[in-house]
Amino acid sequence: MSEIKQTFNSSLGKKLIMALTGLFLCTFIIVHVGGNLLLFSNDNGFGFNVYANFLTHFPPIEVIAYILYLSIVVHALYALIITLKNRKARPVGYAVTSKSDATWSSKNMGLLGSILLLFIVIHMSDFWFRYHNDKTMGFKEYRTDLGTGKTTESTYTPPVADFSHSVSTENNVEIVRVKDLHARVVYSFSQLWYVIFYVIAMGALSFHLLHGFQSAFRTLGWVHRKYTPIVYAVGTWFFAVIIPFLFALMPVWYYYQNVIK
Repeated sequence: MSEIKQTFNSSLGKKLIMALTGLFLCTFIIVHVGGNLLLFSNDNGFGFNVYANFLTHFPPIEVIAYILYLSIVVHALYALIITLKNRKARPVGYAVTSKSDATWSSKNMGLLGSILLLFIVIHMSDFWFRYHNDKTMGFKEYRTDLGTGKTTESTYTPPVADFSHSVSTENNVEIVRVKDLHARVVYSFSQLWYVIFYVIAMGALSFHLLHGFQSAFRTLGWVHRKYTPIVYAVGTWFFAVIIPFLFALMPVWYYYQNVIK
């Protein structure tokens, strides 16, 4: 037991924890961006509101969510510990610095991580915290004719204070009543400062993943001349380009649709 503890307290152990939590967070953002793409559906928030309700009321997902929160805290904490330890080991800069092959993103992971941590705090307080605690958040009722597939929506007032959601069928019409988180999305993405900060944060995410995804595989020793180019390609184009772009497109699109257009 002491050997395991010693391993994880070592520099290598800390980097292993960083790598494992980082890769877990990478799997989360794939799911998250997939769900958030529902925001582009022209359905008055139906798909997104049902998705948000599923995330907060399906027990296995709730368990994974708390593992996610723990991973974010651990990842940020160990990043801070490693950064402070490196600075303590070299408190005075070199008189002469030589050129390094290190990329800009690898040299500024602390800055990029700080921007992302601030974004996560603001983002979760604006959506996750409000969804769970804001008693003034409204509800929507969506009625889908199962014969034609046509869906209509209207504002819904719950009969009781602790109402969360309901699904029923009447006369071949499916009735779904859920919290209207989509309305909060529209409001938040109508604020220019929020849109700008969101885009900046996604830029930070891009550079963070550009280095972090590849670095995690190196830390875990999963390096092979045959597979490393694939890891680099996935880390660069999928995680550092496509995913941040899709995330950043959401607030820009909503701002254009609801403010500029």
